Amino acid sequence: MGRRFRLMDKVYGKVLPGCVNRFRGLDVVGDIAVIKVPEEAEPYRFEVARELLKHLPSVRVVLRQVSPTSGLYRVRGLEWLAGERRTTTVHREHGCVFKVDLAKVYFSPRLLYERLRIAKLVEPGEVVVNMFAGVGCFSIVIARLRPVSKVYSIDVNPEAYRLMVENIRLNKVEQVVEPILGDSKTVVESRLRGVADRVLMPLPELAYEYLPSAVTCLKPTGGWIHYYDFVKAGKGEDPEAKAVQKVSGRLLGLNRPWSIAYSRVVRTVAARTYQVVLDIRIGAHGDMKS
Repeated sequence: MGRRFRLMDKVYGKVLPGCVNRFRGLDVVGDIAVIKVPEEAEPYRFEVARELLKHLPSVRVVLRQVSPTSGLYRVRGLEWLAGERRTTTVHREHGCVFKVDLAKVYFSPRLLYERLRIAKLVEPGEVVVNMFAGVGCFSIVIARLRPVSKVYSIDVNPEAYRLMVENIRLNKVEQVVEPILGDSKTVVESRLRGVADRVLMPLPELAYEYLPSAVTCLKPTGGWIHYYDFVKAGKGEDPEAKAVQKVSGRLLGLNRPWSIAYSRVVRTVAARTYQVVLDIRIGAHGDMKS
């Protein structure tokens, strides 16, 4: 994070000295850099992008994020600034390769740590359901690093599904990861009730609404849910505590024993707005004392 900030300070300092320390947003996905540009620097955005290419020899494209992720497919608005005119790339992470089209699917390199953290928690022989799989990153990292029995990998975006199928083949996990196109709530209710040891919910916009379906997906003996949400926290407020409070009200009505085993702030997404993950342990049916 610090190196990225220093790099953007250097770039803005070269093009527009008055903009130094004003905004440093930068993500690198494969050989594409995505930047956020402060309003006062917008007239100089092409110069900023060309300067950035000089400092990142592995980058071939610079795009500007012009709107946040939105809509059913969580796609962000992008503007080409410099380099090759494309939005497709190949991203490498944890020994896996992922084809991505940033104009058509959601992808965040900032979930790198989470993808590895979750994979390390998975036990041999588990059945995993990823309710919001995107191009398959969480699912494929798990399948490559852990001897799991099955990973059901669901996404509603046809383009994400197409890339997921290709990524599964590229990473040679066809025998373990099953890609499914559709709304995860519908898929779980129709064919994945009671099958999972572990459920992933890496879509903060829908995780709260879909939480009952995640519980339904777990085996009668119980299991784990990795729940991600966005939390606004004012000065002095604890975003993790607020996330726990919010989820507790939802879980109390599901008639299953539960506990929050772990929580952490994954990243800051805006002023006083945080992405939080909760690792939730769900107990067996009929065992409300566990």
